[in-house]
Amino acid sequence: MVRFPGHPVPQTLVFDAAIESGKITAITGASGSGKSTLLNLIAGFETPDSGRLRIFGEDATDSPPALRPVSVIFQEHNLFAHLDIATNVGLGISPALKLTSADRARIESALDDVGLAGFAGRLPPTLSGGERQRAAFARALVRNRPLLLLDEPFAALDPALRQDMGELLAALQEKHASTILLVTHHADDVRRLADRVLFLDDGKVALHEEAGTFLQRTEPDVVARFLGARPPAS
Repeated sequence: MVRFPGHPVPQTLVFDAAIESGKITAITGASGSGKSTLLNLIAGFETPDSGRLRIFGEDATDSPPALRPVSVIFQEHNLFAHLDIATNVGLGISPALKLTSADRARIESALDDVGLAGFAGRLPPTLSGGERQRAAFARALVRNRPLLLLDEPFAALDPALRQDMGELLAALQEKHASTILLVTHHADDVRRLADRVLFLDDGKVALHEEAGTFLQRTEPDVVARFLGARPPAS
């Protein structure tokens, strides 16, 4: 479980939610509602002014990012262009690239899991956008952390690649039983991937419910606009 309780303070972001482990939870809402900030708090890139953060029951509020059981995949794949794919993935195990034979076997296995078997010696500029994002997934896999945070990872991909990467994410979640938090602006991502939805509005958790319940909402409000629904004519 991931829990961040807080207390309302004017002009601040306030999050209070308990997120179920072993599921994919979509974090949605309008731009500026606090989605990326919530992920940054969980990852340890930002520090809360008040409240506590618990990850799988352990207080992680003051833990540095490197000690949290968390991997992060951003919209940008953040691969080093001058390093081959195996080396880029190996950075997830050891930033100093002090890799054992077992580590290299893990890298090969992760590349196979994401459909990049045989790509170990390729450089990022020779890969397509979807292949580079797959490499970013592989780097997260070798870290072997149970909590995966994704901040708009498919935003720069065309619809066909979004579909492919969504299927890959679902397959990896099923294989590894990971807890996944997926920030997205797309209702289709919620529909295809999410078990639950955390909907943020004005820096607060406005809704936290099953994805099916969320997708059935039709009221003429910010949720309906996110889902692409039109309010009834007056």
